[in-house]
Amino acid sequence: MKTYQSITILLLTLSLFTSTKILASNTNTKPRIIITADPELDDNNSLIRFLLYSNDFNIEGLVYASSQFHWKGDGKGTKFMVPGREYTKYGLNLCPCESYRWKNGERFIHEAVEAYEKVYQNLLVHNANYPSPAYLKSKIKYGNVEFEGDFSKDTEGSNLIKKIILDSIAGPIYITAWGGQSTIARALKSIEDDFKNTKNWNIIKQKISKKVVLLPSGDQDNTYASYIKPNWPEIEYRQYKNGPNYGYGAQLSTNAENERFFTPSWMQQNISSKGALGEIYRVWGDGKQSVKNDRFDYFGIDGYTNEQLKQMGYIVWMPKQAKGSWLGEGDTGTFMNLLNNGLNAIENNNPGGWGGRPFNPDPATFIDPFSNDTSKVKELVISAATYDKLSEVDLNAAAFPNFFTAAQDDFAARMDWTVKNNYKLANHAPVIQLINNNEILVKPGETINLEATVKDPDGDAYSIKWWQFLKHKNDTKIKISNISSLLTSIEIPKDATTKQIIYLVFEVVDKNTIPITSYEMIKITVN
Repeated sequence: MKTYQSITILLLTLSLFTSTKILASNTNTKPRIIITADPELDDNNSLIRFLLYSNDFNIEGLVYASSQFHWKGDGKGTKFMVPGREYTKYGLNLCPCESYRWKNGERFIHEAVEAYEKVYQNLLVHNANYPSPAYLKSKIKYGNVEFEGDFSKDTEGSNLIKKIILDSIAGPIYITAWGGQSTIARALKSIEDDFKNTKNWNIIKQKISKKVVLLPSGDQDNTYASYIKPNWPEIEYRQYKNGPNYGYGAQLSTNAENERFFTPSWMQQNISSKGALGEIYRVWGDGKQSVKNDRFDYFGIDGYTNEQLKQMGYIVWMPKQAKGSWLGEGDTGTFMNLLNNGLNAIENNNPGGWGGRPFNPDPATFIDPFSNDTSKVKELVISAATYDKLSEVDLNAAAFPNFFTAAQDDFAARMDWTVKNNYKLANHAPVIQLINNNEILVKPGETINLEATVKDPDGDAYSIKWWQFLKHKNDTKIKISNISSLLTSIEIPKDATTKQIIYLVFEVVDKNTIPITSYEMIKITVN
């Protein structure tokens, strides 16, 4: 056993120190991503949307995770609880218990991929880069799901994450945390156990810290705060705010422009009625319940008032909505900035994208919505709107664009692909070609001419717009002429400071029943 372990460590070490020549041979530029998710119904919905964009990613793992809201138990009768969790609040006394809100034989990730398999051939008609169902199935693993925050032992999910972290492919590797982070913590702890006492540990740790990017939906089991942050402080913990609200109750704080996307009519026409994936996408009053007799899951029940639901024993933490309306995708924002839509929002220093604006929370002022400190957080489950209110506010931040319209229309178009086996019967994104480079050096006071071409694969007419994407209110403002023309010019102010970066977006929206928006981001540096 000792010899086998030594050989394993040697091989893993060699993989980290693979020659630059071999690393450079990896020319696939799609972001590598591992999804970890607990069986919350909004994780199910986020996963459906994610699979529709799976052609944009190299998917390395689809991993079941636990959280404070969902854990399986060990099957041995062991009872477990963490003081102050939802099962001990609001007059409840549900735990210690053997499992919590985890269905016997839970396989929601498998079910989503099986639904994807039913529509796969149609998706290929519209984009040849969708991964095969067999490939996706090979990436499904169960992680550390027995108890909340328990990362005491290796699992097939943690081993998968460990293997990807240690492979010879250059980073980054994006790892989402839609539930708790115990499986991710276990992978990192296992690496630490293997290498900490080796002479190359500091180099290995540094390489891993630069390679891994965490995309969390909060710290839902305290393992980030208790293990990952103290032991791996250099790993990037990427969060977004101010962008589209994909969460529970998003319709409660929407604006007039976006409200139609939450209605039963829009959801039925564009999502719920669209084949195998539409059938498993959760909406209000759909008659479903993730776990039988779950007192927190009243979403599928219709025909009762909030008070009646409470009298029936349900914990009504959000007012019920019309049957068939939007329910929630609270984890969707974690991956939307990685999409290949032209905004280049994958770069963490840019102004943002369909997932929101990048931000680094100040520990002194930031309130984690999943905190166990009930003196700060009273809500049972925090919606994305509340999350923004709890987050630190940057008073100098510029207004963020309304990307929700474009994101929802794009989602609807891809759902349409799943039921259309003829390319001509669906809509597809306009293709933009910039005549100039995407990165430009300018001097203060200089005028630059810019030009683009547009080709719509369906022959649709389209509208275009050039606009400046501001990060801060006091950013240098540029003058744009002919904002709705393929040929434009920009004027850099004479007082523009050197090394300042200006972001310019070229936006195209095709004119179709389900319009699709394409972008090109231009990064302008004052030299």
